[in-house]
Parts: sequence; C-alpha cells; structure tokens
Amino acid sequence: MVNSTLRVHLGLCGMTLLWGLSWPAGRAIAQTLPLLSSSAWRFSLAALVLLTWARMARGGWPQLSARQWAGLAAAGTVGVFGYTIFFMYGMSHVEASRAAVVVTTNPVFVTLAAAWLFGEPFNWRIGAGLSLAVLGAATVMTHGQPWALLTGGVGIGEWLLVGCIVSWAGYSLMAKRLMVGVDSLTATAMSAAFGCMLLWLAALVVDGPAVALTGLPQVTPGQGSLLVFMALGPTVLSYVWFFRGISALGAGVASSYISLVPVVGVSSAVLLLDEPLGWSLAVGGAMALAGVVLANRARR
Repeated sequence: MVNSTLRVHLGLCGMTLLWGLSWPAGRAIAQTLPLLSSSAWRFSLAALVLLTWARMARGGWPQLSARQWAGLAAAGTVGVFGYTIFFMYGMSHVEASRAAVVVTTNPVFVTLAAAWLFGEPFNWRIGAGLSLAVLGAATVMTHGQPWALLTGGVGIGEWLLVGCIVSWAGYSLMAKRLMVGVDSLTATAMSAAFGCMLLWLAALVVDGPAVALTGLPQVTPGQGSLLVFMALGPTVLSYVWFFRGISALGAGVASSYISLVPVVGVSSAVLLLDEPLGWSLAVGGAMALAGVVLANRARR
C-alpha cells in the first residue's frame, strides 16, 4: 500500500515537471505553427499511444455504459478540446512564465468545488491559503496592479488563461466522478480521443483542409520535436498520472501538485526563452505558490 501510494505521488511529481516544461514548449509552438492544426496533430499522436496502451493493458476494448461514454465525451470536450483551445491561444498572447503562474490557481477552484460536491476537506486555513493564491495570481495577471481586474485592465491573453483554469477545474471534477467503474488509463485515452476529434473538426473549419492536412510535413525538425514532446510528455504521461492521482488521493490533493508547476514553468521560460523575471512575476508567483502550499498543508 505504501509503495503504491508512493508511486502515485512520484507520478504527480513527474506530471508537474512535464507540465512546467510544456509552457515554454507551447509558447514556441504558438508563435510558429497554426494553433488548431498543430494541436490536432499533437493529440492524434497522443490518442493513438493512449488507445494502444489501454487496449494492451486491458486485453481488449472497455465495456462501458452509455452514461460512462457520455461522461468521457464531456470530459474530452472540456478538458482536452476546451483546455487546449484556451491554452494555445493564451500562449500566443502571454509570456510562458506569466501564464504558468496564473494557471497555478487551478487547485483553488478544484478544492472549493470538490469540497462542495464531494465533501472533501475544507476549513478556514484552506480558505486563507486559497485567497493568498488568488491574490498572487491577480498580481501576476495585472503586472502588479490587481485592482485592474475591477477596471477592465486585463488583456485577452489573461482572460484566455482564465478559460484554462475553468476548463481544467471542470475536467478534474469530471475525472473524480468518472473514476467510478472506469480505470484511469481508459478514462484518459477515451477523453483524449473525443477531444482530438473536436480539434480536427475545428482545424478543418478554421485553418482549412490544406493547412490542417498537409501542414505537418512542412514543420522543421525542432518544431516536430516540440510536438512529439507535447504529445507524449505533458499529454500522455501527465494525463495518466493525474487521473491516477485523483483516483487514489482525491481531486483536491492531486490538483495541489499544480502549485509546483510555476517553479518549473518560470525557470524554464527564463532559461530557454530569455523571458524577463519582473518584480510582479516574482512576488505574485511566490504568493500564489505559498497560498496553495498553505492550503495543501491545512488540508492534511
């Protein structure tokens, strides 16, 4: 039991590392490739790997009820299609380091909703930590002027990141519900497949068939490597580890690991993309990280 729990925590640590690295990688892709088409190709590879893995692990395709299939379709729509749209378009407007800090407030909304819907722990210390995390994220979003949220001083990129937060919170809560009767690998594979189909539909409509279907062979080796990394690391492995964490530890605890993402995201963006480390990013990031850590310790 101890070894099993340790593996779950180690998987969540690996998820944190890969998601942190996904911010500069996503930023680089968003600046050089068609957003929808590159995302569709990325999830095609991810879904193929996940479906093959799930079939080999189970020895066949899963036998699910109509309600379970509907839940997986909804999870794919919100957590794969919705999150990817907000993520990629947000990355085209906002620095990777700033985006990584803003999205660290995901656990705030997951914790509140999980306490309300599933009865997961909540007390005033958790509330204080979450409030500090939100204030820190607001400081980062507004470049040191959190009151600008009340005066419309936030750009389109920041609001797209809010869409990321809402999408992932919804996905996390759906995953908690889907864990009843559906293993983590199957849930990840099927939701990724549903999301992939929607991304292809959007790419064909927005980018056009010529770009969506023939654009991939024209990418450079560097761009291709980024797409493969985004498909296999932040998508395949991280999604599976996250689902396992929710199943074993609960939505709130598993989501709390996202508090470590900005540490990797900011560091890698500064080192790999030469992004500046301004005072609002440093101070707001520290507040957000401290708030989520405080809430997680209070939960335990």
